[in-house]
Amino acid sequence: MIIVMSPEATQEDLAKVEEKIKAEGLSFHLSKGAVRTIVGVIGDKKIISGLQMNAFKGVEKAIRITEKYKLVSREFRHEDTIVDVGGVKVGGPHLAIMAGPCAVESREQLMEAAECVKKGGANFLRGGAFKPRTSPYDFQGLAEEGLAMLKDAGEKFGLRVVTEVVNQNDIEMISNYADVLQIGARNMQNFQLLKEVGKTHKPVLLKRGLAATISEWLNAAEYIANEGNYNIILCERGIRTYETFTRNTLDLGAVAAVKELSHLPVIVDPSHGTGRWQMVRPMARAAIAAGADGLIIEVHPHPESALSDGDQSLTPQNFESTMVEVRKIAAMMGKK
Repeated sequence: MIIVMSPEATQEDLAKVEEKIKAEGLSFHLSKGAVRTIVGVIGDKKIISGLQMNAFKGVEKAIRITEKYKLVSREFRHEDTIVDVGGVKVGGPHLAIMAGPCAVESREQLMEAAECVKKGGANFLRGGAFKPRTSPYDFQGLAEEGLAMLKDAGEKFGLRVVTEVVNQNDIEMISNYADVLQIGARNMQNFQLLKEVGKTHKPVLLKRGLAATISEWLNAAEYIANEGNYNIILCERGIRTYETFTRNTLDLGAVAAVKELSHLPVIVDPSHGTGRWQMVRPMARAAIAAGADGLIIEVHPHPESALSDGDQSLTPQNFESTMVEVRKIAAMMGKK
């Protein structure tokens, strides 16, 4: 249930509403906007269905939400959430560009990549230190050594660091190096992992699962929000269909849908979404035109020798030219 308090509601009115919710054995989350305060009630559906909150002073209206996700819904928070990552903002009028190699391979490779994505206009450095690969024989990453390299490169070039968390036991360690914790597509429904990153209150980049519906994706975000962490950035990265020309099918319709259903920012990954570097540029343009709050793009100084995802990685030159076009479209969409 969502309880919308009237603009004239006093703190005493709100306290009585909270007291009633607690007395029924339910929990709640507050969302305080510029004019109204919204109370999201969570708990036993049978108890919630019997609540008569409209009778309380200061309550403008009480709405029963049919979707299972509550806290990330647009009904709970009408205003767009803007995630602040150490002064770099994601969402609203802000354009977030995350770029870098799929995997950290060496200090030289990472520093070269970081320098070129910074030059191209990125404000985040992406790179994998732990790589969940389909085959156990593929490159699995440099682990903590790679994390240290990411942190050094981020500090040197003034970039915030985004890297993936694979194991919940590594969250504390990775949090010491990274600014944003990425949950990959394969772990979107690893609910225990979602709960644990929610407890950190660090920004989380939540990628859509390989075959996840939009509702399942938002419910995964709900696990994080339910731990009190609203610093969630959604990422559309393509879903698996019967098409074989591309690695995945990039669902840009999901961007528009998420904007309608949720207050969370959403970015797009045209690299994994297509699997072909030739398609990254046009799909990056299309993503921003569809209303995405940013992009996450794989960039490698030497894609032909990359240990992971070279076929979908842009060269520094291609990344720079892509960003020139993307920023023109972003300006028309009211983003800077």
